[in-house]
Amino acid sequence: MTPLRQRMIREMELRQFTPRTIESYLAAIVGLATFYRRSPEQLQREEVRSYLRHLLSERKLAQGTCNLRAAAITFLYREVLGQTGFDVGMRRKHFGKLPEVYGRDELVRLFDATVNLQQRVFLMTTYAAGLRLHEVTHLQARHIHSERMVIRVEQGKGQKDRYTLLSRSLLEELRRYWKEYHLCDWLFPNQVRNGPMPRGTAQRIFYHAKRRAGLQRGHGIHTLRHCFATHLLEAGVDLRTIQLLLGHKSIVTTTLYLHVAQKKLTELQSPFDLLRLPSCQDEVLQTT
Repeated sequence: MTPLRQRMIREMELRQFTPRTIESYLAAIVGLATFYRRSPEQLQREEVRSYLRHLLSERKLAQGTCNLRAAAITFLYREVLGQTGFDVGMRRKHFGKLPEVYGRDELVRLFDATVNLQQRVFLMTTYAAGLRLHEVTHLQARHIHSERMVIRVEQGKGQKDRYTLLSRSLLEELRRYWKEYHLCDWLFPNQVRNGPMPRGTAQRIFYHAKRRAGLQRGHGIHTLRHCFATHLLEAGVDLRTIQLLLGHKSIVTTTLYLHVAQKKLTELQSPFDLLRLPSCQDEVLQTT
């Protein structure tokens, strides 16, 4: 490990970055160093800008990916190398893409398309509690509070704890799964049962079930969290409650689901319906 890499890891750990963020930031810096075959310490600002332009214009990476790499590079030069005025000069655009969600029948098809009980309960838990991928893979038996019918989410995004819903139907599925698989601590362990299920394994479970179910929409297991929030909103649950269940820092993030909740859309009346337009019969009468 190079001294620069060690310094960057230290600075990120001091700021309590999540392991996932640390991994992503380091990968971004490795990409920059590999592109020029030189240490980032030896690069000038314009070289960094040319690299980012290469990612955007030539490799045509997603805007979110380029935003992340720009943030990682900015962190390196400002916080690690001490260039406090460093600025890549790139506008970080955020596109307002709405999440795609499944209807209830589609969710049933997804769950039924799994190949074993573990995969079935894993997807059910993700949806029923509205969990992020890291949160569901790190669930342990002690997090299931059946007396209060809640699930404790420890150290979610932003290193915050919270409680979310425990469905009675899900509790029955979890008990059956626990007995059949003879688990000890982790609800969804890795193959040797000494740690959580890997992220890649979790995503493959979703994508394979999605393909077998014949579902076209949905870009990863996070789709199930979107379904949880949207279906709660459609059931009449207020935004503030949904915000707390999801662990959103700002309610502005939660308002995204207002745009995809079907009930809210179907309750609205188009202004076109308020117009008094002449009918075809009226036009015929006027011409006779």
